[in-house]
Formats: sequence, structure tokens, C-alpha cells
Amino acid sequence: MAALGVRLVQRVSSTRTFARVAPHVVPALDRTVHRLTRGKVLLSARMLPGVILTATGARSGLPRRTPLACMPEEDGRTWILVGSNFGRTGHPAWTHNLLARPEASISWKGRDITVTARLLTGEERAAVWRAVLAFWPPYAAYQERVTRQIRLFRLTAAP
Repeated sequence: MAALGVRLVQRVSSTRTFARVAPHVVPALDRTVHRLTRGKVLLSARMLPGVILTATGARSGLPRRTPLACMPEEDGRTWILVGSNFGRTGHPAWTHNLLARPEASISWKGRDITVTARLLTGEERAAVWRAVLAFWPPYAAYQERVTRQIRLFRLTAAP
């Protein structure tokens, strides 16, 4: 995406209107396109890299599929997930699921990968948060709108 286009998308995605609308529209579109393309295309990945996270529901025990933006790390075996919830008040449900049951899977570029999730804390979280803000600056606007600390998870592929 051209630099001007990226800046425009970042500006729009930082707005409160986007935060109200996007949680209802973006995941539904992502799930539909992902299913129709047999896991090859994730619509929101045109803006940011993305995965489909399949985590086990903390209460239900059922598989829960959630399309999410991610920050792939250079090693090719780890991904950072940001529990921003588009700057809305509560933590997103998928973060509760990973805290309760960290074994999960992701669909990444058409491949299903078994992963283990780990909540980042302390200095490690601070360093990753700086990298996340450099990667996608609108996360700063999301954090400013909420009193909770946005959760960051590192997903590591199973050996």
C-alpha cells in the first residue's frame, strides 16, 4: 500500500467511529473471505498482516475463530497479537481464552500452525509495545482511550 494510503488508513482507524463500526464489520468480512478462499486470503491483511486465531473458549471449551491483525516477528516462528479491541473499554474475549488455555492454532498465509500463547509483562512487554507502535501507530490512540493496559501476546509455533 502506498505511503499516503497507509497514513490515511492509520488516521481513519484511530477514530472513535472506526472503533464503533469495525468490530462488527471487519471480523465478519475476514471470516467470509478467508472461508471462501480456503484460507489463502484475509481481507484485513491488505492493511496489516493477519491471522485467524482458533482458541478454546475459556468457559465453553468450544473452538473460537477470530480474525486478528498480528505483528510477525523476524524468526518466522512467532507472532505478536495486540488485544486492543479497537480502543474499546473491555479486553477482547480472545485474550481471556488465551489466558485460560494458551494452546491454540493460527491460520497464517493458508497454513494451519499450532502455537502456544504467552502474555507479555514487564520490560519484555514494554519493548514489544514500542515495536508495535512503530509497526502500527494507531495502537497509541487505542491505549489513550482506555484505562486498562492493552494485552500483548507472543504466539510461538510448536516445534
